[in-house]
Amino acid sequence: MSDTPTLPELTTALSERGIDLSRANVRIGSYGDSEHSSAMLISLIKAKVKRATCSLLWSWEFDGERLPQEGDIEIVLDFCNRPVLLLQTTKVEMVPFAKVSSEFAAAEGEGDLSIEYWRAEHWKFFGRECQRIGRQPVASMVLVCETFDLMADLD
Repeated sequence: MSDTPTLPELTTALSERGIDLSRANVRIGSYGDSEHSSAMLISLIKAKVKRATCSLLWSWEFDGERLPQEGDIEIVLDFCNRPVLLLQTTKVEMVPFAKVSSEFAAAEGEGDLSIEYWRAEHWKFFGRECQRIGRQPVASMVLVCETFDLMADLD
């Protein structure tokens, strides 16, 4: 994996391609915790099957990062840190893991779109993330649930 480009580097490169983000709240993001999961999730977003994502509130706090907000523009990097997508956040909700709805699970666009699949896979994912930040997963852990629109495919 290559070094992560900085936000100024990315916005300058996009500006050179005619994409002006100078007036937007821009952040850098990525999907998945392996090359395979990253590629799979990015392909689901490109196909407009995946229209939502969630992350662990504890992780945002641990990393000292600003929480996503409605209207944010996210420059999505692939596993090799290349910009591949532009997303705009349309909704952000804080939801305990155990209270995530079947509608949100379907909007995440993964597996068979069921809440059962979502819970099983996300419990594993958040278990790995909790290990990274020194926490134990619990059903009450709060997730940052985002809905987004695909603005541009940068490939």
